[in-house]
Amino acid sequence: MSKIISNSSPIVGLSILGKLSLLKELFDEVFIPEAVYQEIVFGNTNAEYGKKELQEAVGRGDFTLYRVQNAELVRKLYGKLHEGELEVIIGAKELGLRFVLMDEIAARKLATQFLLRPIGVVGVLVLAKESGKIAEVKPYLEQLMEHGFHISQKLFRQVLTRLSEI
Repeated sequence: MSKIISNSSPIVGLSILGKLSLLKELFDEVFIPEAVYQEIVFGNTNAEYGKKELQEAVGRGDFTLYRVQNAELVRKLYGKLHEGELEVIIGAKELGLRFVLMDEIAARKLATQFLLRPIGVVGVLVLAKESGKIAEVKPYLEQLMEHGFHISQKLFRQVLTRLSEI
């Protein structure tokens, strides 16, 4: 296991599934940048997924809030990506992390340019199945898609084929 820092969409996605606890089970430490916490807990969104779950996880000490030290770099890069995505990438570099948890393609591309390894909510589910934390991935993928998460048919088939669920 290792340490990871997360953007908002995986937190929301895992909360929809009732599986936010998987992060604590799969990683030694989970960091949440302040901008991500603010977005989920205090953001102006109709969806409440993730709000209570994230507050509770931070309150229990399951997740660690992280304040990015190089806020100036976040400001300079802002516009290309959202503040939370930038804080994930910059926070990962500051903390010496290898993995970042994010789903958005543009953010994943920038993370890769910073020599980080992005993993998304689908990747977390794959790790959970491979480590015996969940029995199947398919029902969770279907539930995410029902809630508006974009998972391409190609990725859906690749994952289910790899995990022998097709």
